[in-house]
Amino acid sequence: MSREAAIASAEAYFDSGAFKTDLARRVAIPTESQNPERVAELKRYIETEIRPALEAMGFICRVLSQGKARGPFLYAERFEDKALPTVLGYGHGDVIRGLESGWKDGLSPWQLTEMDGRYYGRGVVDNKGQHTIDIAGQMAVLKTRGKLGFNAKWLIEMGEETGSPGLRELCAEHCDLLAADVLIGSDGPRLAADRPTIFLGTRSGFPIDFTIEAREGAHHSGNWGGLLSNPAIQLAHAIACIVGPTGQIRIPEWVPDSIPDSVRRALAECEVTPGPSDPAIDPNWGEPGLTPAEQLYGWCTFEILAMTSGTPETPVNAVPPRAWARGQLRFVVGVEVDRVLPTLRRHLDRHGFPFVKIALGGRDEVFAATRLDPEHPWVQWAASSMRRTSNQRLAVLPNLGGSLPNDIFAVGLDLPTIWVPHSYPGCSQHAPDEHLPVAIAREGLRLMAGLYWDLGEAGVPRGR
Repeated sequence: MSREAAIASAEAYFDSGAFKTDLARRVAIPTESQNPERVAELKRYIETEIRPALEAMGFICRVLSQGKARGPFLYAERFEDKALPTVLGYGHGDVIRGLESGWKDGLSPWQLTEMDGRYYGRGVVDNKGQHTIDIAGQMAVLKTRGKLGFNAKWLIEMGEETGSPGLRELCAEHCDLLAADVLIGSDGPRLAADRPTIFLGTRSGFPIDFTIEAREGAHHSGNWGGLLSNPAIQLAHAIACIVGPTGQIRIPEWVPDSIPDSVRRALAECEVTPGPSDPAIDPNWGEPGLTPAEQLYGWCTFEILAMTSGTPETPVNAVPPRAWARGQLRFVVGVEVDRVLPTLRRHLDRHGFPFVKIALGGRDEVFAATRLDPEHPWVQWAASSMRRTSNQRLAVLPNLGGSLPNDIFAVGLDLPTIWVPHSYPGCSQHAPDEHLPVAIAREGLRLMAGLYWDLGEAGVPRGR
């Protein structure tokens, strides 16, 4: 009975083909939460896959519901001793649409295919593969030790890809049920494919719709050009007052006062290096004076995701009546969600654009940005465990560049949050050809078996 034996058990699970078999079965369930026709599949995933797997490990499971949610939630608990630490795990079994027509020949979103050292299929990284690795890590500890050595809880949701509707309300309603010492979950990408990573929170993504409605109908530019305002030109200038020509945000309330010293120290060890198929970094873009890691993980960015005016597919000689754009503010801790639109409104008005309409774009709720201090005891403990297992240089990211519902756990449940991603930036997440490198999957199993083993040993932080 040893740590090395638990890790070997996790490796044996992978090498025997059992991991691939389990993941293939889960990928085959088309849990598209954005597709109303797949509602039954969301329940099927919980009932036929995750619940039986956890019950076989001695977990007591309950299916929970919440009025806002389209799909169910699975709560599972294995209680061993009140004197032991309690760990809450999280994952989501829903996926985005399969986008079947866009996959390479021979690949399907609903069939796991191993090719060129990768597993292909919808959900292999987001998030079925990741929580499959974590559950198997606990299973390896149980087989080796005969017990976990800590109390474990799981919350699996089926609506993360639609903004986690109902998750906040469910966690508030069941806060006592979900009480724990720490959240350990897996989602998102590593810093790089060959760099084991933990991240401690998330930036938030705030979508904003910009609209100018100038008049009814388009009018011939030869007859009316120079006499009628052009909404496309006006909107371009409005956007230019928000962000400079090299991407620097011009609204002071949309950026933090500074990057904390502990965050800078952590990011100094995190180089952002594009892979062979990744785009090259533009060196003169974004906030000046920051490293690429500080720009991506320690600062805010504003992007224009889409713009339309007139008829782009068939341009005509007419002044368009309308212009629209979807922008997105990605922001870190220090920027308040509730102030994003009000400060934008004041900024546009000051710069002569009161006629530009703004609104939250396409979502009912925006998550708050979160970040656990990189020098928190739970971070130091988890980093030490992962370094011991991998014997590699670990990346500790104060927060992910993207968004997750982490504020529900970090703020709503008041938990330290540790995320161990089993993916990488080029995984084609949310696109055709989503894939998980085989090497990352196997290493992820080793890392989680070691981490869960160490939770049952001395020296684990207690409290929050």
